Amino acid sequence: MLWHTSRFLTGRFMSLTTLQPPGPWAQKEFAFAELGDPRRNKRLVNIATKLAANPGGTLPQAFSDWAELKAAYRFFDNAVVDFAKVSQPHVKRTRLACREPGEYLMIEDSSNLDFSHHRRTRDLGVIGDGDGRGFELHSTLAVRVEAWTLEQRPEGQVVGLFNQRCRRPQPAPEGESRRERLERPRKSSWWAEAFRGLEPPEGCRWIYIADRESDFYEPIQTCQQAGMDFVIRGFQDRRLAEDAGRLQEVLARAPVLGQSTVELRSRGGEPARTAIVEFRSVQVDLDGPWRPGGWQEPLRGVWALEVREVHAPEGVKEPLYWVLLTSLPCRALAEARRVVGRYGARWWVEEYHKAVKSGAGVEDSQLERGGRLEPLIAVLAVVAVRLLSTKMLARSRPEGLEAKESFGPEALGILEKKFGRPKAGWNNRNVLVATARLGGFLARKHDGMPGWQTIWRGWHRLMWMCEGVDILNE
Repeated sequence: MLWHTSRFLTGRFMSLTTLQPPGPWAQKEFAFAELGDPRRNKRLVNIATKLAANPGGTLPQAFSDWAELKAAYRFFDNAVVDFAKVSQPHVKRTRLACREPGEYLMIEDSSNLDFSHHRRTRDLGVIGDGDGRGFELHSTLAVRVEAWTLEQRPEGQVVGLFNQRCRRPQPAPEGESRRERLERPRKSSWWAEAFRGLEPPEGCRWIYIADRESDFYEPIQTCQQAGMDFVIRGFQDRRLAEDAGRLQEVLARAPVLGQSTVELRSRGGEPARTAIVEFRSVQVDLDGPWRPGGWQEPLRGVWALEVREVHAPEGVKEPLYWVLLTSLPCRALAEARRVVGRYGARWWVEEYHKAVKSGAGVEDSQLERGGRLEPLIAVLAVVAVRLLSTKMLARSRPEGLEAKESFGPEALGILEKKFGRPKAGWNNRNVLVATARLGGFLARKHDGMPGWQTIWRGWHRLMWMCEGVDILNE
């Protein structure tokens, strides 16, 4: 047991763990859950193994044996088993790995899991505009920076989930006062909460990355108290301390540092494109807000970096405009480009949530109570980390051999029989592309890298093929 715990502390070993075959991977991710009975741990490992090998979210799809399927239903029906206990071993190992020297991006975001189409499912929360039913998944994804491109964009490797919460949101009480709203537990209290009372060890740089939902006092205060850096996209025109005016006024008077480019992904009907932007920056003290108990202290020494698109192409609905609040210096153009590069890496957590939904199929489960669904979501959330790690390795280390080492000769033999041996051999990129081809990916020169649905569909078919080979060999 001691060897197992110490063997996989580093970020390198953490990433290799996510790429192991389903059985060893599930053992390392879930065997140490504190469920009160070793038999439950054994059952959890078995469930995770089956779900990793047969993705899709539904238990009948993962379990061909009726006795095992019934045992899985009993497991999720046990009141002792909850979201936090199932995910705890993975989170603990991720935090240990993040104490190895290096730079880590702690990327935080929320995503709704929609079960509105499951009419028989009870005990769900209220999501979206109030008409949806389901859960809110709040994730802090840890990514270790391994290299920088010439465009000052980081290339990283997934370490794991530094923190994750799953809740069933309820409508705010009617007639609630502002004081009552601030005093009760709210979603806003989740942002950066994982870092309260923590401090990055010497030689480690933890950088908190978040979108506009995190633009309020407590996340920045938490980062400053923890001695960690942050890059948060601003949402409001903040008031400056000592009656120094408003943030937008001060930024408008700041000199232009220079120009650069930002890669924008396709969204909202607009295609992917490269935006030409100019930077302005200023260091300010942000005024503290009122909270129950009085006015808070100002947030000192925060850099504000304005990223404004110039010469936007014709037809663009809304030119790019960001205001990034950060602890990282932005005096020079090179510094500003790296800050923007780190914020641009926020899409990794969006990719992770896509993996949870489109890949692991978490919204397809037919369990009929919210309390049963939550621990299943916890298992599939870690399964999604496994897939995201594979995809990012194919991007950041395409010529690496980690995927070859983890898939094993049986799976690679099947891929080779189907598509032939690649000229460059079985490296990370070729393994991922070949797996996606089993799921319908065409792999033409202009197709780019495969998406989650074809990767997951291909992985599913590959696992079935491997099982068929095992049966024939027996």
